[in-house]
Amino acid sequence: MGGQMTFAEEPSLARRRKETKRERFLREMDRVVPWSRLVALIEPHYPKGGSGRKPMPLERMLRIHFLQQWYQFSDPGMEEALYEIPLLRQFVGIDLGRDLIPDETTILKFRRLLERQDLAPKIFAEVQAVLQESGLVLQEGRIVDATLIHAPSSTKNRDRRRDPEMSSTKKGNQWYFGMKAHVATDLQGVVQEVKATAAKVPDHQMLDALLTGEESAVLADRGYDDPQVHARLAARGSQDAIARRRYPGQRQGLKALQRYNRTVARLRARGEHAFRVLKCQFGYRKTRYRGIAKNLAQITTLFALANLYMVRRQLLGKR
Repeated sequence: MGGQMTFAEEPSLARRRKETKRERFLREMDRVVPWSRLVALIEPHYPKGGSGRKPMPLERMLRIHFLQQWYQFSDPGMEEALYEIPLLRQFVGIDLGRDLIPDETTILKFRRLLERQDLAPKIFAEVQAVLQESGLVLQEGRIVDATLIHAPSSTKNRDRRRDPEMSSTKKGNQWYFGMKAHVATDLQGVVQEVKATAAKVPDHQMLDALLTGEESAVLADRGYDDPQVHARLAARGSQDAIARRRYPGQRQGLKALQRYNRTVARLRARGEHAFRVLKCQFGYRKTRYRGIAKNLAQITTLFALANLYMVRRQLLGKR
C-alpha cells in the first residue's frame, strides 16, 4: 500500500530489544494476508469518490476491519484504539501528521458494505484459493463439528426482547442462548465450509450443507450419530468415522465402543483447532450483532483469518 510504514519506522519501537506478542502477531499476519488480492476483490464495490471528499484508501479500511476481528473492537472502540495505540496505526498505515483516522461511522459503513455485497464468503474463498495454490489444503476427507456462540440474553434494548433468530439449547446440565457455528475442515484442521444456525438446530441436520458429497471419509463426534446420516455416507461410498452414542440399556460391546470413540476423537481433534483460534486467540465468544446473517458474515471472515493464522508458518516458509 502506498505510504505504508514499516514496523521499524517508529523510533520508540525500533529501540526495543523484545518483540511483543502483538507485534509478532501483526508482523506475521501482515505477511500472510493476501492484501492485493482481497483489495482487488472488494474494489469494484468500493466508492470511487467524485469532486468532493475522497474515500479512505481501501486497503486501510480492510486492515482496520481485520483488526476489529482479531481484537474484537467495536466501531467506536476501533477509532479510539487507532488514536491511542501507535502499533495499530503502523499496521494500518496511518501517520497522524498527514493522515486522518476514520471515524466510527466510516468504519461502520465499510462493514455494512461488505455485508450488503455479501463479500465475506468471497474473502473466505479467496483465502482458500491462496492456500490451495500453496498446497496447504488436504482433499482426502472432512472433519465436521459445531460450537455454541453465546448471544446477549438481556431484554434491555429498543425492542425489549432477545434476538428472535437465536435460540436456547441444553448441553449437559446447562442451558445456552445463542447460535451455532458449523464447520467442515480438512484433516489438518483448515476450515473448508462455514454455516450458522440457531443454537437449537441439531448438529447432524447441517451435515449435508457442509459436505460436497465427494469426501472419501467423514469424521465427527456423537452429535452426528444418526441412522439417516450413516445411510447417506454409505450411499456415497464415504468412510463413516462418526463417533457412536451409548444407547440406554446397552450392555454389550461397551469396551469396543469406547476404543472406537477414542480413536475417532484422536483423529478429529484437529477439527477443533479453528474453534480454539476463534475463541482463545481472537477472543470471539459472544455474538456482536442481531440476526444470523450478520453474525455469519463475521464468523466467515474470522475463519478465513483463522486459516491463515493456523498455516502462517508454512506460508512464511514459502516466501
